[in-house]
Amino acid sequence: MPDKQFAPGCGLVGTVKLLDIGVPTTNLGAVRCGEARAYAFWARNAVAPAAYQILGSELAKIESMGSYSCRNTVGTSGPVRLSGHATANAIDIGGFVLKDGRRITVLNDWASADPALRQFWDVIRRSACRRFGTVLTPDYNAAHRNHLHLEDDKAGFCR
Repeated sequence: MPDKQFAPGCGLVGTVKLLDIGVPTTNLGAVRCGEARAYAFWARNAVAPAAYQILGSELAKIESMGSYSCRNTVGTSGPVRLSGHATANAIDIGGFVLKDGRRITVLNDWASADPALRQFWDVIRRSACRRFGTVLTPDYNAAHRNHLHLEDDKAGFCR
């Protein structure tokens, strides 16, 4: 995609639009190339197989809450810090739709007592932590109660 600057520190540089990675993802805008590679690999090689093997249904789509957004990091104190979303280097995932019609969301199902759902969340979280530098879940803070934050920043931070 063409490079664009929107505000100091915010912009799209070296971004792509993921059109077909084998797993449809809703609401996904521009993402930086490293983030795109990590996301595509995670969606195809972790989420899709986990849905089938653990939940017994193929994955129909992943519901994204977006990628690029010129904003500060939510829920932090101290000096203002731009979010990874400000450079299209993060994706927020809110849920998954299975081909059998089930919709699994972070907000409603993260703390499920269902052993299969617990295993699904554990597998995809661990896989994300191996592929992204920062992975934030509802276990991190209230700001992430409804989504998984996946960021390609090499920070080695997984919560």
